[in-house]
Amino acid sequence: MNIDFKKLLPHILVVLGFIVVALVYFNPVLSGKRIYQNDIKLYEGMAKQHRDFRAETGEETYWTNSAFGGMPTYQMGARFEYDMMDKLDRVIRFLPRPADYLFLYFISFYALMLVMRVPWKLAVVGALAFGLSTYLIIIIGVGHNSKVHAIGYFPLVLAGIILTYQKRYLWGFLLTAVAMGLEIQANHYQMTYYLGLLCVILGIAYLVDAIKKKQLPHFFKASGILVIAVLLGLATNATTLLATAEYAETSIRGEQLLKDDLAKDAVEDGLGFDYITQWSYGKLESLNLIASDFMGTGTAADLGRDSAFAKKLSELGVPPNEVSYYAQGTRLYWGEQPFVEAPPYLGVTVFALALLGLFLVNGRLRWWLLAGMIVSLVLSWGKNVEGITRFFIDYVPLYNKFRAVTSIQVILELLLPIAAMVGLHRFLNDRVDQAEKQKKLLIAIGSLAGLFVILYLFSGSLFNLRSAAEGQMAIEQPEILNAIKEDRLAVLKSDVLRSLLFVLFIGTALWLTLKKKISENIAIITIGALIVFDLVGVDRRSVNEENFITQRQYDQNFQITPADEEMLKDDSYFRVIDLARGFNNSHTSYYFNSLNGYSAVQPRTIDDLYNQQIAQGNAEVLNMYNVKYILQDSEQGMGISKNPEANGPAWFVNEIQYVPDYNAEFEGLTKVDTKNTVLIREEYREELGNFQPQRDSTAVVKTKEVQPNKLVYQVENGSDGFMVFAENYYKNGWIATVDGVETTILPVNYALRGIKVPAGAHEVVMTFEPQVVKTGGMIMLGSSLLLFLLVAGGIFYTVKNRDTEAQA
Repeated sequence: MNIDFKKLLPHILVVLGFIVVALVYFNPVLSGKRIYQNDIKLYEGMAKQHRDFRAETGEETYWTNSAFGGMPTYQMGARFEYDMMDKLDRVIRFLPRPADYLFLYFISFYALMLVMRVPWKLAVVGALAFGLSTYLIIIIGVGHNSKVHAIGYFPLVLAGIILTYQKRYLWGFLLTAVAMGLEIQANHYQMTYYLGLLCVILGIAYLVDAIKKKQLPHFFKASGILVIAVLLGLATNATTLLATAEYAETSIRGEQLLKDDLAKDAVEDGLGFDYITQWSYGKLESLNLIASDFMGTGTAADLGRDSAFAKKLSELGVPPNEVSYYAQGTRLYWGEQPFVEAPPYLGVTVFALALLGLFLVNGRLRWWLLAGMIVSLVLSWGKNVEGITRFFIDYVPLYNKFRAVTSIQVILELLLPIAAMVGLHRFLNDRVDQAEKQKKLLIAIGSLAGLFVILYLFSGSLFNLRSAAEGQMAIEQPEILNAIKEDRLAVLKSDVLRSLLFVLFIGTALWLTLKKKISENIAIITIGALIVFDLVGVDRRSVNEENFITQRQYDQNFQITPADEEMLKDDSYFRVIDLARGFNNSHTSYYFNSLNGYSAVQPRTIDDLYNQQIAQGNAEVLNMYNVKYILQDSEQGMGISKNPEANGPAWFVNEIQYVPDYNAEFEGLTKVDTKNTVLIREEYREELGNFQPQRDSTAVVKTKEVQPNKLVYQVENGSDGFMVFAENYYKNGWIATVDGVETTILPVNYALRGIKVPAGAHEVVMTFEPQVVKTGGMIMLGSSLLLFLLVAGGIFYTVKNRDTEAQA
């Protein structure tokens, strides 16, 4: 076998270069620092219990009691047997975090460019344009790691698909299967779903092109190969997919249990319109994609003492120290979303090249790029295009499972650099007439520059520079609001001018190249430098060295409080609820079994119970969940209230009260004493027959063993009884035995578990042994071995053919 190292050398150097750039960009990791990511902090609180269990036992638990009263760990970093894609992913992302994600952005996009036959030099520039895109850096900073991870594999999946449609069927199939496996392994199904929408648009573009060129047999052959490749990639993640699908039905992404007036959102399945569209991009706000601070700088900004706002406060007699304080936290964002971390700037340099590219590129590629961009942008507007959004929510499968529609703009983040580099490649080669290039260049640069000139000169009169939430302020404090609007206008004009200058720089570089005043290589270096300066200049406003902390500082994320220390003295089995930090926090999950938690897929039942019962003051729900301690704010700081009425880990009841449906069961919790009465839906009456429990005065329930996935009780009752557990019901995986004999677990009290227990003394054991993990594991093992053999066979076949051709 002969390897042409001369051809490989540029690619090897590029990979090494990407490693260096990733490490330099996030250089604090070289001194052992870690990036502070708030979402990851919250995740680590949730994951602490099952991670500790893994470290102590060497085994994996797929259930945690530390959050929301108990839930599966499938979406909390659970590890599954035979997860070969996880191992491959760790090889690819070998750099310290978050440099590993930046490297993944680079290398994946570089591979796509090569497949699209873009020269390697331009592919490097495209990889930098994609990887340094502001939104992709912002989500690293805030800790949306699984989102980052999934987006990182987008280009690789597209590369496999395009390779297949290029009639390179073998390697197209293999790359698609591997890339799809890695994409699913990243475990952010919303991002993968958006990639799927883009692939549908790509498929339509190829279909239309095949019809025009009378190449339908090739199209269907390639599409069939891709379907098999995708299925194989999915199979290598079978456990994750099956377990997540199973759990999702019981989460807030699944069926609405409460109907009509009791329902938080008037939907039967999935998320409600208001929740899905809470973060909807404003139409006018779209301009900050090309002028970063067009609508402000995120949640707050330090304006300084020379700002109009600070001067106005001084004029009104506000003390200097208070002026400085208020000036440091002024809200400059005036868009339609509740708040934003930072604007999702695409890079005006990349946008200018993409616009030129759309003028120069023809055929299916142009229509795919244009259609993908339009769909991405329009859907990100959410409630601002209500008719379109409601159509997608009501009729497009699975669209209503995902919130924060603004994040579909990741498709724009991907397509713009593709259009830019393909367009630049067309501009630099001889396929397009010189006069045509000049005309398209003048249109692209001229129209963009003209837009920025208009915005710079007339923004003050064109826009009111005020958010909808500031209506009251406009009435009560008009002078202060006008000063803030003056500062907003200054920031807007500053960034518009910045964008205008970058457009002129890019246009000049392209013009000089067209007129042969500079060489192609100089042009590529110049354009690459402009793109990097443009993007990094905005990126560093949000993510920089200040985001990194030492390991010692990181370890203080869950610094133990006096309240924690007091509760840790109690070695019994109980739950805690933290009302001081709010329901959606994971501090208590780090140390205790908690009713709190932080997850985008929290159980539907606890979400309903918290919002409509606990938050409304129904202490009976806390009692049945065995909440022994309540954290609340007090004048002395965070205080602990002990709940003497907690029911305990499990108990026998005196009465079963049957109710017709979920609504009646839910409402019944406001009327019954859960220590004595249990609520069960009519559909389970047949399971119990005419049985009515009895609890004698000497009935005993003792907790013998507590593990996340195993609970053991020693119980005794003089009569046949019904035992209720202060544990969330989950039908798939929990097994109950009485003296080793399995018995049926029934859903009770809207959210808990209950079983029938015969008279006498018994050992009751609850274990979590999900069949879905076992079934998925076998599928993953078989499919991973098959994929490995296919890749090995593909390599052997390719090498053999090359050697045969060389000998011929």
